[in-house]
Amino acid sequence: QVHLVESGGGLVQPGGSLRLSCVVSGPTLAAHATGWFRQAPGKEREGISCINRSDGTTYYAESVKGRFTISRDNAKNTIYLQMNSLNPEDTAVYYCATDPDWYYSGDVPNPHDFTSWGRGTQVTVSS
Repeated sequence: QVHLVESGGGLVQPGGSLRLSCVVSGPTLAAHATGWFRQAPGKEREGISCINRSDGTTYYAESVKGRFTISRDNAKNTIYLQMNSLNPEDTAVYYCATDPDWYYSGDVPNPHDFTSWGRGTQVTVSS
């Protein structure tokens, strides 16, 4: 059974930074694609950054490209999302997710393609 726990969310001023972490228990992280999604009030869950299990290819949504960086530490079974230059539009609940079969080949990640999810961590960007 896969268990994911996010941490690192909080309240930050516009222009600030946060680093989210997600500890994955169960499978070997290297055998799973991993990703970060977010859901703002009244909006659908969207994929913002994902990383392939095999070749490390990454995906970033246009809204976060150049500001967010996804990484993973396979030895610690942990994935990270470094978020810089945050703005109020980044306010959302952030979720990490894994899947043994998903592979980024150019399509926008669909949340339905990821099988295991954390419970989320709130990120609020406000002055």
